Amino acid sequence: MSGSGRDEFFLADCPGRLTVELLADKWTAVVITGLSEGPVRHGELVELIGGISRKVLTQTLRRLEAHGLVVRHAYPGVPPRVEYELTPLGATLIEPIHVLTEWARAHGDEVLDALAEDPAHRAGASSERR
Repeated sequence: MSGSGRDEFFLADCPGRLTVELLADKWTAVVITGLSEGPVRHGELVELIGGISRKVLTQTLRRLEAHGLVVRHAYPGVPPRVEYELTPLGATLIEPIHVLTEWARAHGDEVLDALAEDPAHRAGASSERR
């Protein structure tokens, strides 16, 4: 960013900053990746995404739906069937998330090694064991 665009990004109500905050959520990129190949049912997403609770998945899907990135389809029947899929806007995030994921795969060990070498992290980890 250059000039005023960079300065605007530091404002609390900057649309770009607010969007980055949404995308920086722990589960957003994972859920978007889970939806990247087409509509998926809630239970399938829970099985696909290790470590996410049903409640957190629901909250994440609702937040993404409210921001226009995911659409919820409810189908009648017994039991009712619900699927989630990316909107065209949400689909534009697949490639940037893929690039970030590839970077994380390539450099994840280096990041964890640096964390292990951090004295503050080591002190916090040893005090937690007591």
